[in-house]
Amino acid sequence: MLLSHGGEPSPTGGPVACWSVEQVLALAPDDASRKAGTRLGAAGLWTSTGRDAAGALWGLCKGSGSTPYRTVVDTTGPAYSCTCPSRKFPCKHALGLLLLRASDDDVFRPGEPADWAAAWVEARRGRAAEKGGPAAGGDTTRGPADPAAARKRAERRAERVTGGAQELEQRLADLLRGGLAATERSGYGLWEETAARMVDAQAPGLAARVRELGAITGSGPGWPVRLLEECGLLHLLDTAWLGRERLPDPLAATVRTRVGLPMAAEGAPVRDRWLVLAQYDTPDGKIVARRIWLYGRESGRTALLLSFGAAGRPPAQALPVGATIDAELTPYPGGGQLRAELGEQFGAMAPAGPPPGIAAAAAPAVYGDALRADPWLDAWPVTLRDVIPVPVKDGWQVADAHADSALPIAPAALSRPGLWKLVALSGGGPVTVFGEIGHRGFDPFAAWDPGETEKGGRTSTTGGSIVQLV
Repeated sequence: MLLSHGGEPSPTGGPVACWSVEQVLALAPDDASRKAGTRLGAAGLWTSTGRDAAGALWGLCKGSGSTPYRTVVDTTGPAYSCTCPSRKFPCKHALGLLLLRASDDDVFRPGEPADWAAAWVEARRGRAAEKGGPAAGGDTTRGPADPAAARKRAERRAERVTGGAQELEQRLADLLRGGLAATERSGYGLWEETAARMVDAQAPGLAARVRELGAITGSGPGWPVRLLEECGLLHLLDTAWLGRERLPDPLAATVRTRVGLPMAAEGAPVRDRWLVLAQYDTPDGKIVARRIWLYGRESGRTALLLSFGAAGRPPAQALPVGATIDAELTPYPGGGQLRAELGEQFGAMAPAGPPPGIAAAAAPAVYGDALRADPWLDAWPVTLRDVIPVPVKDGWQVADAHADSALPIAPAALSRPGLWKLVALSGGGPVTVFGEIGHRGFDPFAAWDPGETEKGGRTSTTGGSIVQLV
């Protein structure tokens, strides 16, 4: 039986959200699972379906063999269990079960879990009831790390990174001395060889930025200007690392993160009702990075959960977009850093409306303030209220419905289907949109139905309450 890596379940209590079709599909690890799960979201393929008041779903799905697959989902995790041989989380059967619930809740008989599902459900809830107990799958036999040995390893790595930064500074100086135009004749090999040297120096952050320089050369009109800008930022990062002892602690932590040193979540935990704003995957070589954006209803903080999947496997962490979770987040160090680690969850997920937004004209100032804490930021998360997608000569922009101001939509978003979803949702009227504002424009990630309203602190969500744009 396959179990998810979704962490511990939450103590139950309160209403349990019934996710929309789009929220379920956003949990799929890839397009193939999304398509297969959609085919399995039909009532005729399932028997013995049921649900309990605490958020568990179960059912038997017909397969190619004589024995149906036993599928259980705990929506408070979320977490999944299925007897199918798939190594994906959630598998297509778990997606199908959730899609069936989204389209026809009457198919599920309320009551206690079936005998074959009860053991897994009870085990998860038992772990949640053990206050202070170790997390599922945790290694409780490992002793405390040797701080002296860890300090020596960190010092040795810092020395190697310093050597790499000094070498990179020399290469940048040679590049400018010879002229940026010469890089077009050198080809990508120049940058790849330099990036490999940064990998040897154990500075993957520097290596990634060097590879980005190689992608700029010859990339279209104005590429020398863009290359010079990125070389300037790389020079700034090098010199910041070499002089990190003189930097304020938050900025020094940001520099360590930017050069690629591992950092641990060590801030004070923040408990809040966190709204899941968006979830999307981006390839990074052989690794897939998953980004989940959250907004704290009480704290007003925006946070980023970052997880990775290797060797063709998607990241295990997944949350339904548009839901709210009562949970603790532990922030990572660094000036302007939004990354956090998901901790204990305290209640069932519930649907929610959009977060408060700002006017389009205020977004560039928000990004500018963030740059003071982290000069290497490409973009910053913002929620824009009352904006209308409008076509312009060279692309699209989001225009303020109540003022004479607009933001260009970033080039990366122009080729995605999400842009047309945004246009269709708007229909020429104002919408609330969450995304990132950067030096190339606004990149929309999610939008809310303009007809949605909150009443009594609750939002009655339908299938179109929130639309994923990535």
